Amino acid sequence: QVQLVESGGGLVQAGGSLGLSCAASGRTFSISGMGWLRQAPGKERDFVSAIVWSNGNTYYAESVKGRFTISRDNAKNTVYLQMNSLKPEDTAVYYCAAIRSFYTDFHLRRGDRYDYWGQGTQVTVSS
Repeated sequence: QVQLVESGGGLVQAGGSLGLSCAASGRTFSISGMGWLRQAPGKERDFVSAIVWSNGNTYYAESVKGRFTISRDNAKNTVYLQMNSLKPEDTAVYYCAAIRSFYTDFHLRRGDRYDYWGQGTQVTVSS
């Protein structure tokens, strides 16, 4: 099993920045990728960003490209999401997730392919 603990999030004005982190523990050797997904009230959970654990390749949803940056620290088994130029539509609960295996980034972009999930952290962007 893998446990994911998120931190960060909170309330920020539009145009501001926030950082999220997610620390993995347990059978972390089984992780091949980690991602961030978000769910706004009344909406489905959407892909935000993902990173491949071995080579650091990153992937972003079009809605956050150029504003969000995902990174990882392999030694600490931690993934980060730096969010800049935040917009009210970024308001959501943000979830960290880990995936054991995947073939292409198509799988990383699918929430149903992730094996482990964090508890979620609220990000609220006021206008």
